[in-house]
Amino acid sequence: MTQAERRLYLITELLKEDKGSAGFKLDLVPGNEGGFVIPDDEKSQRDILRSLMNIRAPYPISDEFLRIQDEYLQQVNKERGITDIADLSPTDRNSKQYLWQGDITTLKVDAIVNAANSQLLGCFAPLHACIDNCIHTFAGIQLRLACNELMQKQGHEEGTGLCKITPAFNLPSRYVLHTVGPIIYTSVGKREKLLLANCYKNCLETASQNQLESLAFCCISTGVFRFPADLAAQIAVETVEKWLLENPDSSVKKVIFNVFGNKNLEIYKKVLGQKL
Repeated sequence: MTQAERRLYLITELLKEDKGSAGFKLDLVPGNEGGFVIPDDEKSQRDILRSLMNIRAPYPISDEFLRIQDEYLQQVNKERGITDIADLSPTDRNSKQYLWQGDITTLKVDAIVNAANSQLLGCFAPLHACIDNCIHTFAGIQLRLACNELMQKQGHEEGTGLCKITPAFNLPSRYVLHTVGPIIYTSVGKREKLLLANCYKNCLETASQNQLESLAFCCISTGVFRFPADLAAQIAVETVEKWLLENPDSSVKKVIFNVFGNKNLEIYKKVLGQKL
């Protein structure tokens, strides 16, 4: 199958499920398979597929669907470009720490960190730009299924500052570490600072327990959770440095601070003592 054929197959199969997809039904045309007209242009098809994946609840799906989805996403991710941590240089401040600007879903590392919500099921908002949405989109629907299995066994929502590990499925990384950062409603207090530091410590502990060598942190809690970016960066760097110093025999040897926008890049450069 070509990528276009795979994309149409995936869209059609998801529309057939008719479980929550009503918002993405287009003009109904009698006689069309599934009763939907799908646009011809690639961008519209990509957006529809991503939206349908975003809103899909974690219930089982056929092996055939997963096989074709995996073929499609692996090609998409390859076309988006992959950055290998082996090609990056550490910071001047610490040989185990790296600063990299880009899309964390394109990093080839042992694990990337996802700023998750307490449900741990990913973002259900179609086409939302948050990291949680992006990671689930490019990993594939297996990631939500795996997270749901963990949460069903746990029996309650994930606590702030804790961490869960899952395979990364179609992403270049091997694993995803899911952590729930603190939400800031008014101002940042001692408790919120401690909870954010716990996110970093528990991710590092989980990585070490699973014998992972490299992991990439996103800017936890600084998006819709409203933690001030400059303070969050300071906590992140200090917590990681302290943990690495206290755990010299850990398997963790490379830690990336991943930023996406220029503002966070400047903040981390300042905290790490890098040239602006």
